[in-house]
Amino acid sequence: MTGTPGTGKTTAVEHLDTGLDTLHLNDVIKNEDGFSTGIDEDRGSLVADLDRLSEWLDGRDDVLFESHLAHHFDADRVIVLRAHPETIVERLRERGDDDSKAYENAESEALDVILGEAVEEHGMESVYEIETTDRDPDEVAREIQAVVDGEREPSAGSVSYIDWL
Repeated sequence: MTGTPGTGKTTAVEHLDTGLDTLHLNDVIKNEDGFSTGIDEDRGSLVADLDRLSEWLDGRDDVLFESHLAHHFDADRVIVLRAHPETIVERLRERGDDDSKAYENAESEALDVILGEAVEEHGMESVYEIETTDRDPDEVAREIQAVVDGEREPSAGSVSYIDWL
């Protein structure tokens, strides 16, 4: 499961009961040695070692992994959580991000950056968009469960915020 920061990935996972192990890749990057290559000084965040993470994930079956980077790794299905850019700004401000970071992520969401990368790496037939704006986390979790269970059709391209720009 992937999506721009602020789309509700962590909250959605807290409401899931898939029976799958859940891996929070950002926690792995922050807390385990060897999964980052340094700090992005402009953003004040760790730079993930995607190759190292890919090796670490290799062979892990029946696992749900969650991160804004999750679409960069092999997966049967890629769930992209989406939220209106103004919602992203609100959520990121609430968790302490400055306006620069919040608006950078909102713009990324409006431009479909993560969705585009997910489709490019996995194909339209493996990408599922789920809108989270003004939705109850349990409702979002039910949609995620439907994807995990194979009960939902791929839906890349069903959400657009380009007008926000």
